Amino acid sequence: MDGRALGLAQPARSGQARAIACAILEHFDRHFRIFRETTRRAREHFVRGDWAAAREDGAARIDLYDRRVREAIAALRRDFGLGAAEHALWQEVKFQYLGLLYGHRQPELAETFYNSVFVGLFHRRYYDNDHIFVRPAVSTERIEGDLPAWRSYYPTQEGWAPTLRRLLADIDVGLPLEDPRRALRDLLAAVRALPGERELVRHFQVQVLRPVFYRNKAAYVVGRVINGEERRLFVLPLLRTPDGRARLDALVTAPDDVANLFSFARAYFMADWEVPSAVVRFLLPCLPGKSAADLYTAIGFHKQGKAEFYRDFLDHLRNSSDRLVEAPGTAGMVMLVFTLPSYPYVFKVIRDRFPPVKRVTEAEVIARYRFVKRRDRVGRMADTWEFSHVAFPLDRFDPDLLAALRAEAGSKLVVEDGKLILRHLFIERRLHPLDLFLKRADRARRRAALREYGNALREIAAAGVFPGDLLLKNFGLTRHGRVIFYDYDEIVPIEQCRFRTVPEPQTPEQEMAAEPWYGVGENDVFPEEFATFLMSDPAWRRDFAELHGDLLRPETWRELQRAAADGRAPDLYPYREAIRFPER
Repeated sequence: MDGRALGLAQPARSGQARAIACAILEHFDRHFRIFRETTRRAREHFVRGDWAAAREDGAARIDLYDRRVREAIAALRRDFGLGAAEHALWQEVKFQYLGLLYGHRQPELAETFYNSVFVGLFHRRYYDNDHIFVRPAVSTERIEGDLPAWRSYYPTQEGWAPTLRRLLADIDVGLPLEDPRRALRDLLAAVRALPGERELVRHFQVQVLRPVFYRNKAAYVVGRVINGEERRLFVLPLLRTPDGRARLDALVTAPDDVANLFSFARAYFMADWEVPSAVVRFLLPCLPGKSAADLYTAIGFHKQGKAEFYRDFLDHLRNSSDRLVEAPGTAGMVMLVFTLPSYPYVFKVIRDRFPPVKRVTEAEVIARYRFVKRRDRVGRMADTWEFSHVAFPLDRFDPDLLAALRAEAGSKLVVEDGKLILRHLFIERRLHPLDLFLKRADRARRRAALREYGNALREIAAAGVFPGDLLLKNFGLTRHGRVIFYDYDEIVPIEQCRFRTVPEPQTPEQEMAAEPWYGVGENDVFPEEFATFLMSDPAWRRDFAELHGDLLRPETWRELQRAAADGRAPDLYPYREAIRFPER
Protein backbone atom coordinates (compact mmCIF):
# COMPACT_ATOMS: atom_id res chain seq x y z
CA MET A 1 0.00 0.00 0.00
CA ASP A 2 1.17 3.56 -0.76
CA GLY A 3 2.60 5.04 2.42
CA ARG A 4 1.53 8.50 1.30
CA ALA A 5 -2.12 7.37 1.37
CA LEU A 6 -1.68 6.48 5.05
CA GLY A 7 0.09 9.72 5.83
CA LEU A 8 3.38 7.85 6.29
CA ALA A 9 5.53 9.78 3.79
CA GLN A 10 9.03 10.38 5.07
CA PRO A 11 8.86 13.59 7.14
CA ALA A 12 11.94 15.17 5.61
CA ARG A 13 10.86 14.52 2.05
CA SER A 14 7.30 15.56 2.81
CA GLY A 15 8.47 18.79 4.41
CA GLN A 16 10.69 19.66 1.46
CA ALA A 17 7.92 18.77 -0.98
CA ARG A 18 5.45 21.02 0.82
CA ALA A 19 7.94 23.89 0.89
CA ILE A 20 8.50 23.54 -2.88
CA ALA A 21 4.76 23.38 -3.52
CA CYS A 22 4.14 26.47 -1.39
CA ALA A 23 6.89 28.36 -3.21
CA ILE A 24 5.43 27.56 -6.62
CA LEU A 25 1.95 28.63 -5.54
CA GLU A 26 3.32 31.85 -4.03
CA HIS A 27 4.90 32.69 -7.38
CA PHE A 28 1.62 31.96 -9.16
CA ASP A 29 -0.35 34.12 -6.73
CA ARG A 30 2.12 36.94 -7.31
CA HIS A 31 1.71 36.53 -11.04
CA PHE A 32 -2.07 36.64 -10.82
CA ARG A 33 -1.97 39.70 -8.58
CA ILE A 34 0.25 41.59 -11.06
CA PHE A 35 -1.92 40.36 -13.95
CA ARG A 36 -5.02 41.81 -12.28
CA GLU A 37 -3.28 45.08 -11.43
CA THR A 38 -2.28 45.50 -15.08
CA THR A 39 -5.75 44.55 -16.25
CA ARG A 40 -7.52 46.98 -13.91
CA ARG A 41 -5.69 49.88 -15.53
CA ALA A 42 -7.78 49.35 -18.68
CA ARG A 43 -10.65 51.13 -16.93
CA GLU A 44 -8.40 54.10 -16.11
CA HIS A 45 -7.19 54.27 -19.71
CA PHE A 46 -10.80 54.26 -20.94
CA VAL A 47 -11.72 57.04 -18.53
CA ARG A 48 -8.80 59.20 -19.70
CA GLY A 49 -8.99 58.18 -23.35
CA ASP A 50 -5.34 57.14 -23.16
CA TRP A 51 -5.37 54.60 -25.99
CA ALA A 52 -1.58 54.43 -26.32
CA ALA A 53 -1.23 53.40 -22.67
CA ALA A 54 -4.01 50.85 -23.13
CA ARG A 55 -2.10 49.27 -26.05
CA GLU A 56 1.14 49.24 -24.07
CA ASP A 57 -0.49 47.50 -21.11
CA GLY A 58 -2.17 44.98 -23.40
CA ALA A 59 1.15 44.06 -24.98
CA ALA A 60 3.03 44.06 -21.66
CA ARG A 61 0.48 41.76 -20.03
CA ILE A 62 1.27 39.01 -22.55
CA ASP A 63 4.83 38.73 -21.20
CA LEU A 64 3.91 38.63 -17.50
CA TYR A 65 3.40 34.87 -17.35
CA ASP A 66 6.76 33.86 -18.80
CA ARG A 67 8.52 36.39 -16.59
CA ARG A 68 6.95 34.97 -13.43
CA VAL A 69 7.72 31.39 -14.50
CA ARG A 70 11.38 32.29 -15.02
CA GLU A 71 11.46 33.94 -11.60
CA ALA A 72 9.94 30.85 -9.99
CA ILE A 73 12.44 28.52 -11.67
CA ALA A 74 15.39 30.67 -10.60
CA ALA A 75 14.11 30.85 -7.00
CA LEU A 76 13.53 27.08 -6.77
CA ARG A 77 17.02 26.34 -8.05
CA ARG A 78 18.51 28.87 -5.63
CA ASP A 79 16.50 27.90 -2.53
CA PHE A 80 16.21 24.12 -2.97
CA GLY A 81 19.23 23.21 -5.11
CA LEU A 82 17.07 21.28 -7.53
CA GLY A 83 18.87 19.08 -10.03
CA ALA A 84 17.43 15.90 -11.51
CA ALA A 85 13.69 15.29 -11.22
CA GLU A 86 13.65 12.89 -8.25
CA HIS A 87 10.56 10.78 -8.91
CA ALA A 88 9.34 10.26 -5.34
CA LEU A 89 9.98 13.88 -4.34
CA TRP A 90 8.04 15.35 -7.26
CA GLN A 91 5.14 12.97 -6.84
CA GLU A 92 4.95 14.31 -3.31
CA VAL A 93 5.32 17.93 -4.50
CA LYS A 94 2.38 17.48 -6.84
CA PHE A 95 0.34 15.84 -4.05
CA GLN A 96 1.12 18.72 -1.67
CA TYR A 97 0.39 21.32 -4.34
CA LEU A 98 -2.98 19.73 -5.02
CA GLY A 99 -3.83 20.05 -1.34
CA LEU A 100 -2.98 23.76 -1.45
CA LEU A 101 -5.48 24.29 -4.29
CA TYR A 102 -8.46 23.32 -2.13
CA GLY A 103 -10.52 26.51 -1.90
CA HIS A 104 -8.27 28.36 -4.39
CA ARG A 105 -10.19 30.56 -6.83
CA GLN A 106 -7.96 30.01 -9.86
CA PRO A 107 -6.96 26.34 -9.49
CA GLU A 108 -6.87 25.62 -13.23
CA LEU A 109 -4.49 28.55 -13.79
CA ALA A 110 -2.36 27.48 -10.84
CA GLU A 111 -2.10 23.92 -12.22
CA THR A 112 -0.93 25.28 -15.57
CA PHE A 113 1.63 27.51 -13.83
CA TYR A 114 2.93 24.47 -11.94
CA ASN A 115 3.30 22.61 -15.24
CA SER A 116 5.22 25.50 -16.79
CA VAL A 117 7.63 25.64 -13.85
CA PHE A 118 8.21 21.88 -13.89
CA VAL A 119 8.73 21.81 -17.66
CA GLY A 120 11.25 24.63 -17.32
CA LEU A 121 13.15 22.69 -14.65
CA PHE A 122 13.35 19.19 -16.06
CA HIS A 123 13.68 17.04 -19.19
CA ARG A 124 10.65 16.11 -21.28
CA ARG A 125 10.89 12.44 -20.24
CA TYR A 126 9.18 13.50 -16.99
CA TYR A 127 6.19 15.15 -18.73
CA ASP A 128 3.58 12.67 -17.54
CA ASN A 129 0.64 12.72 -15.18
CA ASP A 130 2.81 11.47 -12.28
CA HIS A 131 4.71 14.76 -12.28
CA ILE A 132 2.52 17.39 -13.95
CA PHE A 133 -1.19 18.00 -14.43
CA VAL A 134 -1.66 16.39 -17.83
CA ARG A 135 -5.31 16.12 -16.81
CA PRO A 136 -6.90 18.77 -14.57
CA ALA A 137 -7.14 17.62 -10.97
CA VAL A 138 -9.40 20.31 -9.48
CA SER A 139 -12.92 21.01 -10.71
CA THR A 140 -13.86 24.63 -11.43
CA GLU A 141 -17.60 23.98 -11.60
CA ARG A 142 -18.71 25.64 -8.35
CA ILE A 143 -16.01 28.18 -7.60
CA GLU A 144 -17.38 31.54 -6.48
CA GLY A 145 -15.80 34.91 -5.88
CA ASP A 146 -16.60 37.48 -3.22
CA LEU A 147 -19.32 38.84 -5.53
CA PRO A 148 -21.59 36.87 -7.87
CA ALA A 149 -20.16 36.77 -11.41
CA TRP A 150 -23.32 38.32 -12.87
CA ARG A 151 -26.43 40.33 -12.08
CA SER A 152 -29.91 39.08 -13.00
CA TYR A 153 -32.89 41.06 -14.30
CA TYR A 154 -36.52 39.97 -14.85
CA PRO A 155 -38.31 41.91 -17.59
CA THR A 156 -41.47 39.78 -17.43
CA GLN A 157 -41.91 40.88 -13.80
CA GLU A 158 -40.71 44.48 -13.97
CA GLY A 159 -41.39 45.40 -17.60
CA TRP A 160 -38.77 46.13 -20.23
CA ALA A 161 -38.36 49.86 -19.63
CA PRO A 162 -37.73 49.66 -15.85
CA THR A 163 -35.48 46.63 -16.32
CA LEU A 164 -33.31 48.24 -18.96
CA ARG A 165 -33.18 51.52 -17.02
CA ARG A 166 -31.83 49.62 -14.01
CA LEU A 167 -29.43 47.62 -16.18
CA LEU A 168 -27.97 50.81 -17.66
CA ALA A 169 -27.70 52.40 -14.23
CA ASP A 170 -25.72 49.38 -12.98
CA ILE A 171 -23.08 49.72 -15.73
CA ASP A 172 -19.89 51.18 -14.32
CA VAL A 173 -17.18 52.03 -16.86
CA GLY A 174 -15.91 54.99 -14.86
CA LEU A 175 -17.76 57.58 -16.97
CA PRO A 176 -21.37 58.81 -16.87
CA LEU A 177 -23.66 57.93 -19.76
CA GLU A 178 -23.80 60.71 -22.31
CA ASP A 179 -27.61 60.75 -22.41
CA PRO A 180 -29.30 58.07 -20.24
CA ARG A 181 -32.77 58.76 -21.67
CA ARG A 182 -31.59 58.45 -25.25
CA ALA A 183 -29.61 55.32 -24.39
CA LEU A 184 -32.75 53.78 -22.90
CA ARG A 185 -34.85 54.72 -25.95
CA ASP A 186 -32.28 53.29 -28.35
CA LEU A 187 -31.93 50.10 -26.36
CA LEU A 188 -35.70 49.64 -26.00
CA ALA A 189 -36.20 50.13 -29.72
CA ALA A 190 -33.47 47.61 -30.51
CA VAL A 191 -34.93 45.03 -28.12
CA ARG A 192 -38.43 45.45 -29.53
CA ALA A 193 -37.08 44.98 -33.06
CA LEU A 194 -35.65 41.56 -32.19
CA PRO A 195 -37.53 38.55 -33.60
CA GLY A 196 -39.53 36.63 -31.02
CA GLU A 197 -39.23 39.33 -28.39
CA ARG A 198 -42.84 38.79 -27.23
CA GLU A 199 -42.58 34.99 -26.95
CA LEU A 200 -41.10 34.89 -23.47
CA VAL A 201 -41.46 32.14 -20.89
CA ARG A 202 -42.58 32.99 -17.40
CA HIS A 203 -39.10 32.78 -15.89
CA PHE A 204 -37.32 34.68 -18.68
CA GLN A 205 -34.30 36.51 -17.34
CA VAL A 206 -31.41 38.69 -18.42
CA GLN A 207 -27.98 38.04 -16.86
CA VAL A 208 -25.12 40.54 -17.16
CA LEU A 209 -21.51 39.82 -16.23
CA ARG A 210 -20.17 42.18 -13.60
CA PRO A 211 -16.69 42.58 -15.13
CA VAL A 212 -16.56 45.00 -18.05
CA PHE A 213 -14.52 43.92 -21.09
CA TYR A 214 -12.14 46.62 -22.37
CA ARG A 215 -10.37 46.52 -25.72
CA ASN A 216 -9.00 49.25 -27.96
CA LYS A 217 -11.28 52.30 -27.62
CA ALA A 218 -14.38 50.53 -26.33
CA ALA A 219 -15.86 49.02 -23.19
CA TYR A 220 -18.12 46.00 -23.62
CA VAL A 221 -20.87 44.90 -21.27
CA VAL A 222 -21.58 41.22 -21.90
CA GLY A 223 -24.77 39.43 -20.95
CA ARG A 224 -27.10 36.64 -21.93
CA VAL A 225 -30.83 36.07 -22.08
CA ILE A 226 -32.33 32.82 -20.80
CA ASN A 227 -35.67 31.95 -22.31
CA GLY A 228 -36.58 28.41 -21.35
CA GLU A 229 -33.89 26.15 -22.83
CA GLU A 230 -32.52 28.91 -25.07
CA ARG A 231 -29.47 30.93 -24.06
CA ARG A 232 -28.17 33.75 -26.22
CA LEU A 233 -25.39 36.24 -25.66
CA PHE A 234 -25.70 39.96 -26.21
CA VAL A 235 -23.12 42.73 -25.97
CA LEU A 236 -23.49 46.44 -25.24
CA PRO A 237 -20.47 48.39 -26.59
CA LEU A 238 -19.77 51.78 -25.02
CA LEU A 239 -17.52 54.42 -26.57
CA ARG A 240 -15.85 57.39 -24.92
CA THR A 241 -17.05 60.75 -26.21
CA PRO A 242 -14.64 63.69 -26.69
CA ASP A 243 -16.12 65.41 -23.64
CA GLY A 244 -15.46 62.43 -21.36
CA ARG A 245 -18.75 60.57 -21.24
CA ALA A 246 -19.76 57.07 -22.33
CA ARG A 247 -22.09 56.61 -25.29
CA LEU A 248 -24.03 53.39 -25.83
CA ASP A 249 -23.18 52.44 -29.40
CA ALA A 250 -25.20 49.32 -30.22
CA LEU A 251 -27.00 46.22 -29.06
CA VAL A 252 -25.09 43.26 -30.52
CA THR A 253 -27.18 40.08 -30.61
CA ALA A 254 -26.63 38.29 -33.95
CA PRO A 255 -24.59 35.12 -33.28
CA ASP A 256 -22.03 35.94 -35.99
CA ASP A 257 -21.51 39.45 -34.61
CA VAL A 258 -21.10 38.17 -31.05
CA ALA A 259 -18.71 35.44 -32.17
CA ASN A 260 -16.69 38.03 -34.07
CA LEU A 261 -16.16 39.98 -30.85
CA PHE A 262 -14.44 36.90 -29.41
CA SER A 263 -12.55 36.13 -32.63
CA PHE A 264 -9.07 34.56 -32.63
CA ALA A 265 -8.06 37.44 -34.92
CA ARG A 266 -8.56 40.14 -32.29
CA ALA A 267 -6.54 41.46 -29.38
CA TYR A 268 -7.21 40.01 -25.94
CA PHE A 269 -9.82 41.64 -23.74
CA MET A 270 -8.74 43.49 -20.60
CA ALA A 271 -11.11 42.80 -17.72
CA ASP A 272 -10.64 42.06 -14.04
CA TRP A 273 -11.69 38.49 -13.19
CA GLU A 274 -11.35 37.05 -9.71
CA VAL A 275 -12.69 33.70 -10.92
CA PRO A 276 -11.87 33.34 -14.63
CA SER A 277 -13.53 29.92 -14.86
CA ALA A 278 -16.89 31.46 -13.92
CA VAL A 279 -16.69 33.81 -16.90
CA VAL A 280 -15.75 30.98 -19.26
CA ARG A 281 -18.66 28.89 -17.93
CA PHE A 282 -21.00 31.82 -18.51
CA LEU A 283 -19.90 32.31 -22.13
CA LEU A 284 -19.27 28.77 -23.33
CA PRO A 285 -22.86 27.46 -23.68
CA CYS A 286 -23.77 30.51 -25.78
CA LEU A 287 -20.86 30.31 -28.23
CA PRO A 288 -21.11 26.91 -29.90
CA GLY A 289 -18.24 27.64 -32.29
CA LYS A 290 -15.85 28.41 -29.42
CA SER A 291 -13.97 26.15 -27.04
CA ALA A 292 -12.76 26.77 -23.50
CA ALA A 293 -9.29 27.23 -25.06
CA ASP A 294 -10.65 30.02 -27.30
CA LEU A 295 -12.37 31.82 -24.45
CA TYR A 296 -9.52 31.64 -21.93
CA THR A 297 -7.31 33.05 -24.67
CA ALA A 298 -9.78 35.79 -25.59
CA ILE A 299 -9.91 37.07 -22.00
CA GLY A 300 -6.11 37.21 -21.74
CA PHE A 301 -5.15 33.84 -20.27
CA HIS A 302 -3.40 32.59 -23.38
CA LYS A 303 -1.25 30.06 -21.47
CA GLN A 304 -4.40 28.51 -20.05
CA GLY A 305 -5.82 28.56 -23.58
CA LYS A 306 -2.78 26.51 -24.69
CA ALA A 307 -3.30 24.02 -21.86
CA GLU A 308 -7.01 23.63 -22.65
CA PHE A 309 -6.23 23.23 -26.35
CA TYR A 310 -3.63 20.51 -25.82
CA ARG A 311 -5.88 18.53 -23.50
CA ASP A 312 -8.71 18.77 -25.99
CA PHE A 313 -6.39 17.70 -28.81
CA LEU A 314 -5.19 14.65 -26.86
CA ASP A 315 -8.83 13.68 -26.21
CA HIS A 316 -9.60 14.10 -29.89
CA LEU A 317 -6.65 11.90 -30.88
CA ARG A 318 -7.85 9.15 -28.54
CA ASN A 319 -11.31 9.27 -30.08
CA SER A 320 -10.43 9.56 -33.77
CA SER A 321 -8.52 7.53 -36.33
CA ASP A 322 -7.69 9.86 -39.26
CA ARG A 323 -4.08 10.70 -40.03
CA LEU A 324 -2.12 13.92 -39.86
CA VAL A 325 -1.52 15.17 -43.41
CA GLU A 326 -0.05 18.20 -45.12
CA ALA A 327 -2.57 21.06 -45.01
CA PRO A 328 -4.40 21.92 -48.24
CA GLY A 329 -3.15 24.95 -50.12
CA THR A 330 0.02 26.15 -51.76
CA ALA A 331 3.08 25.08 -49.77
CA GLY A 332 5.06 27.90 -48.19
CA MET A 333 8.81 28.33 -48.42
CA VAL A 334 9.30 28.99 -44.69
CA MET A 335 6.71 26.84 -42.93
CA LEU A 336 5.69 23.23 -43.40
CA VAL A 337 2.02 23.11 -42.44
CA PHE A 338 0.05 20.01 -41.50
CA THR A 339 -3.37 19.26 -40.07
CA LEU A 340 -5.65 16.54 -38.77
CA PRO A 341 -8.66 16.68 -41.13
CA SER A 342 -11.13 15.99 -38.32
CA TYR A 343 -9.72 18.81 -36.15
CA PRO A 344 -10.04 22.52 -37.03
CA TYR A 345 -6.42 23.59 -36.53
CA VAL A 346 -3.13 23.61 -38.43
CA PHE A 347 0.37 22.93 -37.09
CA LYS A 348 3.17 25.06 -38.53
CA VAL A 349 6.81 23.98 -38.35
CA ILE A 350 9.67 26.19 -39.53
CA ARG A 351 11.71 24.49 -42.23
CA ASP A 352 15.42 23.89 -41.65
CA ARG A 353 16.37 25.68 -44.87
CA PHE A 354 14.79 28.50 -46.86
CA PRO A 355 15.27 29.29 -50.55
CA PRO A 356 17.63 32.24 -51.25
CA VAL A 357 14.66 34.47 -52.10
CA LYS A 358 13.64 34.30 -48.42
CA ARG A 359 16.21 36.49 -46.69
CA VAL A 360 15.08 35.68 -43.17
CA THR A 361 16.34 33.51 -40.30
CA GLU A 362 14.41 31.15 -38.05
CA ALA A 363 14.87 33.53 -35.12
CA GLU A 364 13.43 36.39 -37.18
CA VAL A 365 10.41 34.30 -38.17
CA ILE A 366 9.68 33.48 -34.51
CA ALA A 367 10.13 37.14 -33.56
CA ARG A 368 7.62 38.22 -36.21
CA TYR A 369 4.98 35.80 -34.98
CA ARG A 370 5.49 37.13 -31.46
CA PHE A 371 5.34 40.68 -32.80
CA VAL A 372 1.85 40.01 -34.20
CA LYS A 373 0.71 38.51 -30.90
CA ARG A 374 1.45 41.82 -29.17
CA ARG A 375 -0.29 43.99 -31.77
CA ASP A 376 -3.89 44.95 -32.23
CA ARG A 377 -4.87 42.28 -34.77
CA VAL A 378 -8.00 44.28 -35.77
CA GLY A 379 -9.90 41.10 -36.61
CA ARG A 380 -7.62 40.46 -39.61
CA MET A 381 -4.56 38.59 -38.28
CA ALA A 382 -4.83 35.11 -36.82
CA ASP A 383 -3.62 34.50 -33.29
CA THR A 384 -1.17 31.66 -32.74
CA TRP A 385 -0.25 29.39 -29.87
CA GLU A 386 3.48 28.72 -29.71
CA PHE A 387 4.47 25.29 -28.39
CA SER A 388 7.73 23.51 -27.58
CA HIS A 389 8.38 19.75 -27.40
CA VAL A 390 4.94 18.59 -28.54
CA ALA A 391 4.49 14.81 -28.75
CA PHE A 392 2.32 13.23 -31.45
CA PRO A 393 1.62 9.49 -31.89
CA LEU A 394 3.99 8.39 -34.64
CA ASP A 395 1.44 6.05 -36.20
CA ARG A 396 -0.96 8.94 -36.84
CA PHE A 397 1.31 10.56 -39.44
CA ASP A 398 0.64 10.03 -43.11
CA PRO A 399 3.84 8.54 -44.64
CA ASP A 400 4.19 11.44 -47.09
CA LEU A 401 3.94 13.99 -44.29
CA LEU A 402 6.42 12.08 -42.17
CA ALA A 403 8.87 11.98 -45.07
CA ALA A 404 8.42 15.72 -45.65
CA LEU A 405 9.03 16.51 -41.98
CA ARG A 406 12.20 14.45 -41.90
CA ALA A 407 13.46 16.02 -45.11
CA GLU A 408 12.43 19.63 -44.47
CA ALA A 409 12.46 20.01 -40.67
CA GLY A 410 14.59 17.13 -39.44
CA SER A 411 16.34 19.23 -36.80
CA LYS A 412 12.97 19.96 -35.17
CA LEU A 413 11.92 16.37 -34.53
CA VAL A 414 12.84 13.43 -32.33
CA VAL A 415 11.27 9.97 -32.40
CA GLU A 416 11.11 8.05 -29.14
CA ASP A 417 8.74 5.55 -27.52
CA GLY A 418 6.40 5.51 -30.50
CA LYS A 419 6.02 9.30 -30.49
CA LEU A 420 7.25 12.05 -32.77
CA ILE A 421 8.27 15.05 -30.71
CA LEU A 422 8.43 18.43 -32.43
CA ARG A 423 10.85 20.84 -30.81
CA HIS A 424 8.94 23.95 -31.84
CA LEU A 425 5.73 24.77 -33.69
CA PHE A 426 2.90 27.27 -34.02
CA ILE A 427 -0.76 26.30 -33.97
CA GLU A 428 -3.53 28.30 -35.66
CA ARG A 429 -7.17 27.92 -36.54
CA ARG A 430 -7.57 26.27 -39.92
CA LEU A 431 -8.97 28.58 -42.60
CA HIS A 432 -9.98 28.08 -46.23
CA PRO A 433 -7.00 29.36 -48.29
CA LEU A 434 -8.13 32.36 -50.31
CA ASP A 435 -6.43 31.27 -53.53
CA LEU A 436 -8.21 27.90 -53.47
CA PHE A 437 -11.53 29.55 -52.66
CA LEU A 438 -11.26 31.96 -55.61
CA LYS A 439 -10.54 29.12 -58.04
CA ARG A 440 -13.86 27.47 -57.18
CA ALA A 441 -16.07 30.48 -56.46
CA ASP A 442 -18.68 31.95 -58.79
CA ARG A 443 -18.34 35.61 -59.71
CA ALA A 444 -20.49 36.98 -56.88
CA ARG A 445 -18.64 35.01 -54.18
CA ARG A 446 -15.30 35.81 -55.82
CA ARG A 447 -15.99 39.55 -55.75
CA ALA A 448 -17.16 39.36 -52.14
CA ALA A 449 -13.92 37.58 -51.16
CA LEU A 450 -11.76 40.08 -53.07
CA ARG A 451 -13.62 42.96 -51.42
CA GLU A 452 -12.83 41.33 -48.06
CA TYR A 453 -9.19 40.85 -49.09
CA GLY A 454 -8.79 44.55 -49.89
CA ASN A 455 -10.54 45.52 -46.67
CA ALA A 456 -8.16 43.26 -44.76
CA LEU A 457 -5.15 44.99 -46.32
CA ARG A 458 -6.51 48.42 -45.34
CA GLU A 459 -7.31 47.41 -41.78
CA ILE A 460 -3.97 45.68 -41.20
CA ALA A 461 -2.24 48.82 -42.50
CA ALA A 462 -4.39 50.95 -40.19
CA ALA A 463 -3.00 48.90 -37.30
CA GLY A 464 0.51 49.97 -38.34
CA VAL A 465 1.48 46.71 -40.03
CA PHE A 466 2.42 45.81 -43.60
CA PRO A 467 1.94 42.08 -44.35
CA GLY A 468 4.98 41.94 -46.62
CA ASP A 469 3.90 38.89 -48.59
CA LEU A 470 0.45 39.74 -49.98
CA LEU A 471 0.05 36.50 -51.95
CA LEU A 472 -3.49 35.16 -51.77
CA LYS A 473 -2.24 31.83 -50.38
CA ASN A 474 -1.28 33.66 -47.18
CA PHE A 475 -4.87 34.70 -46.50
CA GLY A 476 -7.85 32.54 -45.60
CA LEU A 477 -11.60 32.75 -45.11
CA THR A 478 -13.44 32.03 -41.88
CA ARG A 479 -16.77 30.23 -41.86
CA HIS A 480 -18.35 33.72 -41.75
CA GLY A 481 -16.60 34.73 -44.99
CA ARG A 482 -14.14 37.07 -43.29
CA VAL A 483 -10.63 37.24 -44.79
CA ILE A 484 -7.80 36.72 -42.29
CA PHE A 485 -4.02 36.96 -42.78
CA TYR A 486 -1.98 34.12 -41.27
CA ASP A 487 1.59 34.03 -42.65
CA TYR A 488 3.94 36.41 -40.82
CA ASP A 489 7.48 35.61 -41.99
CA GLU A 490 7.74 38.87 -44.01
CA ILE A 491 5.60 41.14 -41.85
CA VAL A 492 7.05 44.56 -40.92
CA PRO A 493 5.87 47.71 -39.14
CA ILE A 494 4.41 49.91 -41.86
CA GLU A 495 6.70 52.83 -40.95
CA GLN A 496 9.66 50.79 -42.24
CA CYS A 497 8.21 50.54 -45.77
CA ARG A 498 9.01 52.82 -48.69
CA PHE A 499 6.07 52.88 -51.09
CA ARG A 500 7.38 53.76 -54.53
CA THR A 501 6.14 54.42 -58.03
CA VAL A 502 7.64 52.18 -60.71
CA PRO A 503 10.07 54.43 -62.66
CA GLU A 504 9.40 55.00 -66.36
CA PRO A 505 11.88 53.09 -68.59
CA GLN A 506 14.39 55.32 -70.31
CA THR A 507 15.45 52.95 -73.09
CA PRO A 508 13.87 50.12 -75.15
CA GLU A 509 16.21 47.68 -73.40
CA GLN A 510 14.90 48.76 -70.00
CA GLU A 511 11.30 48.49 -71.19
CA MET A 512 11.84 44.88 -72.39
CA ALA A 513 13.94 43.74 -69.42
CA ALA A 514 12.67 40.62 -67.61
CA GLU A 515 14.04 41.86 -64.28
CA PRO A 516 13.70 45.33 -62.73
CA TRP A 517 16.30 47.63 -64.26
CA TYR A 518 16.02 50.06 -61.35
CA GLY A 519 17.38 49.70 -57.83
CA VAL A 520 15.09 48.03 -55.27
CA GLY A 521 15.77 48.44 -51.55
CA GLU A 522 14.95 45.82 -48.91
CA ASN A 523 11.71 47.50 -47.80
CA ASP A 524 10.73 49.07 -51.13
CA VAL A 525 7.13 48.32 -52.13
CA PHE A 526 5.57 48.96 -55.56
CA PRO A 527 1.75 48.88 -55.22
CA GLU A 528 1.26 49.23 -58.99
CA GLU A 529 2.53 45.67 -59.33
CA PHE A 530 0.20 44.09 -56.78
CA ALA A 531 -2.56 42.97 -59.13
CA THR A 532 -0.13 41.58 -61.73
CA PHE A 533 2.02 39.57 -59.33
CA LEU A 534 -0.63 38.55 -56.80
CA MET A 535 -3.41 37.43 -59.11
CA SER A 536 -2.79 35.04 -61.98
CA ASP A 537 -6.34 35.23 -63.33
CA PRO A 538 -7.15 38.36 -65.38
CA ALA A 539 -10.75 38.27 -64.11
CA TRP A 540 -9.50 38.48 -60.52
CA ARG A 541 -7.30 41.44 -61.43
CA ARG A 542 -10.22 43.27 -63.05
CA ASP A 543 -12.44 42.68 -60.03
CA PHE A 544 -9.76 43.83 -57.60
CA ALA A 545 -9.08 46.96 -59.64
CA GLU A 546 -12.79 47.80 -59.62
CA LEU A 547 -13.19 47.16 -55.90
CA HIS A 548 -9.87 48.47 -54.55
CA GLY A 549 -8.15 50.29 -57.38
CA ASP A 550 -6.73 52.88 -55.00
CA LEU A 551 -4.65 50.15 -53.31
CA LEU A 552 -2.68 49.89 -56.55
CA ARG A 553 -1.37 53.44 -56.05
CA PRO A 554 1.55 54.27 -53.73
CA GLU A 555 -0.20 57.47 -52.61
CA THR A 556 -2.88 55.41 -50.85
CA TRP A 557 -0.30 53.43 -48.89
CA ARG A 558 1.67 56.53 -47.99
CA GLU A 559 -1.48 58.04 -46.54
CA LEU A 560 -2.20 54.85 -44.56
CA GLN A 561 1.40 55.02 -43.35
CA ARG A 562 1.07 58.67 -42.27
CA ALA A 563 -2.24 57.99 -40.54
CA ALA A 564 -0.73 55.13 -38.54
CA ALA A 565 2.26 57.26 -37.58
CA ASP A 566 0.03 60.16 -36.48
CA GLY A 567 -2.36 57.95 -34.54
CA ARG A 568 -5.16 58.76 -37.00
CA ALA A 569 -6.08 55.15 -37.66
CA PRO A 570 -9.81 54.80 -38.31
CA ASP A 571 -12.00 53.28 -35.62
CA LEU A 572 -12.72 49.68 -36.63
CA TYR A 573 -15.80 48.24 -34.95
CA PRO A 574 -16.03 44.46 -34.44
CA TYR A 575 -19.74 44.52 -35.33
CA ARG A 576 -21.75 45.68 -38.32
CA GLU A 577 -22.15 49.39 -38.99
CA ALA A 578 -25.85 48.78 -39.64
CA ILE A 579 -26.61 47.97 -35.99
CA ARG A 580 -24.92 51.04 -34.51
CA PHE A 581 -27.20 53.56 -32.84
CA PRO A 582 -27.37 56.92 -34.65
CA GLU A 583 -25.24 59.74 -33.26
CA ARG A 584 -27.15 62.91 -32.45
